[in-house]
Amino acid sequence: MTVKLGINGFGRIGRLVCRAALEHDGDVMPVAVNDPFLSLDYACYLFQYDSVHGKYPGTVTADAASNSLIIDDGKSKATIKFFAEKNPSDIPWGKIGATYVCESTGVFTTTDKAKAHLGGGAKKVIISAPSGDAPMYVVGVNHKDYKGEADVVSNASCTTNCLAPLAKVIHDTYGIQEGLMTTIHASTATQLVVDGPSRGGKDWRGGRAAIANLIPSSTGAAKAVGKVIPELNGVLTGMAVRCPTPDVSMVDLTIKLKGKGCTKDQMLATLKKASESAELKGILGYTDHAVVSQDFVHDPRSSVVDGTACIALNDT
Repeated sequence: MTVKLGINGFGRIGRLVCRAALEHDGDVMPVAVNDPFLSLDYACYLFQYDSVHGKYPGTVTADAASNSLIIDDGKSKATIKFFAEKNPSDIPWGKIGATYVCESTGVFTTTDKAKAHLGGGAKKVIISAPSGDAPMYVVGVNHKDYKGEADVVSNASCTTNCLAPLAKVIHDTYGIQEGLMTTIHASTATQLVVDGPSRGGKDWRGGRAAIANLIPSSTGAAKAVGKVIPELNGVLTGMAVRCPTPDVSMVDLTIKLKGKGCTKDQMLATLKKASESAELKGILGYTDHAVVSQDFVHDPRSSVVDGTACIALNDT
């Protein structure tokens, strides 16, 4: 059965969710988009042209008569209704048939706020960011624990989706005693191109020019792993360094194993085997090529282990 999806917030994440859904049209079909800060023509333009992922491989048309985006990739055609409501409960998801909503504005990230979509007829809401109170699920880690009971869930952050599958494999096989993660993170929309007041005024370094600096920053991604893998709660911590690249981030995970540990070759063999397993194939990847970040733009996997970049101090 094809799930009909609505997307609230047609920013960078919302547009990429739409692209991903169209690439899997047998599973998910976007039927509506809401963004009060865009016109129909502007939404059409932003979807068609992407500075990182390139021009959409098909035609994208703004149909004013139906107030819809018409997207045709040559194999199938999608008609996506466009709304511009500020209040989520005013978006008529039910009338358009959108049973699931991806909440990707970055604003409605609590259960109560995201539940407003249910007032418009949606049945379930997936927050595309960490949430302070919504249950969190990461594909390949704990997504099978979801039994349909919660109407609002969080898919965590991009970094948590990268880190959690890796941590799960290592912990299930060897046991993690403690760990420190550093994510060398691509720039995001909250940063500034040139120096200026940071968003909210609290993170002064966050207001420095994104295109000219490596910027130390906080991240809750490592601690969030403890929410999807309870045994690792309080075991991992981490920080981020924002760097002047537009896409792809690198997670550096340093761990101390329980028990006798393992050799570096044993660890790599374990991770490679996991990447080929039925449970994690297409989610966790493995490579021994001399790759760099640009090689992973538009890669559908959550996490890819770079075997040749891994090092070990000892067997623990």
